[in-house]
Amino acid sequence: MLVLVTAISPENSDSGMTVKDMIQEMINELTEILDDAGKHDSGNGAAGTRVRKVMQSCKNLAQDIRIKVQEDKNAR
Repeated sequence: MLVLVTAISPENSDSGMTVKDMIQEMINELTEILDDAGKHDSGNGAAGTRVRKVMQSCKNLAQDIRIKVQEDKNAR
């Protein structure tokens, strides 16, 4: 399974994506990695590596969401 992982950097967090879009992106990434999570649970080390990679991406995306929400709040 090939998973394309993209994250939005804080510098371009206002690139037209809404907070809702950013959260949906995170949900999509997590949904796509569910099969690999099951493979990891069955002992597949490579699947665990893929899960960790997506989780790091989600962590970064969550931080970008926090930044965007704070920027939006300050701009209002």
